[in-house]
Amino acid sequence: MTRKERWQTLLDLLVERGELEVEPAAEALGVSAATIRRDLDQLAEQQLLVRTRGGAVMHGVSYELPLRYRTSRRAAEKGRISETVAALIVPGEVIGLTGGTTTTEVARALAGRADLATGSPALTVVTNALNIAGELVIRPQFKIVLTGGVARPQSYELTGPLAMEVLGQLSVDTAVVGVDAFDPADGAATRHEDEAAMNRLLCQRARRVVIAADSSKLGVRAFARIVATDAVDILVTDTGLDPAVAAEFEAAGVEVIRV
Repeated sequence: MTRKERWQTLLDLLVERGELEVEPAAEALGVSAATIRRDLDQLAEQQLLVRTRGGAVMHGVSYELPLRYRTSRRAAEKGRISETVAALIVPGEVIGLTGGTTTTEVARALAGRADLATGSPALTVVTNALNIAGELVIRPQFKIVLTGGVARPQSYELTGPLAMEVLGQLSVDTAVVGVDAFDPADGAATRHEDEAAMNRLLCQRARRVVIAADSSKLGVRAFARIVATDAVDILVTDTGLDPAVAAEFEAAGVEVIRV
């Protein structure tokens, strides 16, 4: 296991448990306690956790992993979801991509499509995610439109009045939206109201709204609502979705694709 893999595993365990002790963590990862102590010290230096005498704890209830440390969670499911979402996009479309791990994978899947290798442009991509723009801007067949705004270091997303002003002047064919929660009764939501406002506006500016989310985010609620369920056209998720919840989404008019 590489250092990066250890760090990702330690941070995942910390999110799940709320705290970590050195010895159990060393046993779980199959490394020495000294290695875990060094890892925790280095993660603390990056302000990703708080060191304690016997291990580490999270910063608090608002703790959120930066996106680069969340990409490995449910990677197989996100890979299938992203490939399926990318296949829904028609060459020549204007698409909107919100920030997030799954939407980042969608961007990579689009970059890998052979039929999008040429064109003028093959796609126009509107995004408020710095990392997505950075990955796609090197593809000359893609026209990249990046909103202005204030960057959130956790998700690399631009939010605020500047971002809203730019996005409000654009029209999008398909919006691909990442969420923290999507419930048939309560709609799509995220943990932060500024992100919710940006995502809501993107949905309003789009002809078609596609939510890309693994099943752990479905049938649950989050703090800030993005849109009501009936504003979503397609949900792409994994096969772990409860059939009863899937039926509720379909009853609300959402096409559910499980992969």
